[in-house]
Amino acid sequence: MNARLFSFVGGEAGPWRVARIRTVVGVSLVDVNRLDIVAGVMPLVPEHAKWLLRGLTSNERYVARVEKEQLVAAQPALGRPQATCAALIPIRKSPSWWALAQDERRRIFEERSEHIATGLRYLPAVARRLHHCRDLGENEPFDFLTWFEYAPSDAAAFDELVAALRASEEWTYVDREIDIRIVRDGS
Repeated sequence: MNARLFSFVGGEAGPWRVARIRTVVGVSLVDVNRLDIVAGVMPLVPEHAKWLLRGLTSNERYVARVEKEQLVAAQPALGRPQATCAALIPIRKSPSWWALAQDERRRIFEERSEHIATGLRYLPAVARRLHHCRDLGENEPFDFLTWFEYAPSDAAAFDELVAALRASEEWTYVDREIDIRIVRDGS
């Protein structure tokens, strides 16, 4: 089993209730009522599900040492009891993004769009984990699956974070994005 591989299963089962699915840009996903997160390999969409998104956790990309240290120091763990709200935001970037060299992407990502600096302003209220899909192959529908958890009292702050990122130059390279808001059962 690969401990870095996660499958997000949208359907009728799972501990997370889907409150809303909103297409930001590109083709939507089919509406579902529940979300399950499965660690490890899930090659086929389960019978009870309508879609399956897969991604790998990986090393941080585009970060300088000092930025990584700041993120590690401020980043809370996932699964905090008070963090009963979550968002799964699958993103695909355009071919023009991937045609750029690594240093050009870094310049847009942080030096001009301030992606890391923006995110740091919302830690520790918002916990996050990034999953890379491109590393799994060309058939994956997204490049990244971004997973965020936060307390209901931090929902407005999370909305501010997402709005700031979407207003950046980096987001001009996004050609598919779905915003899925989720609530943990019992909350």
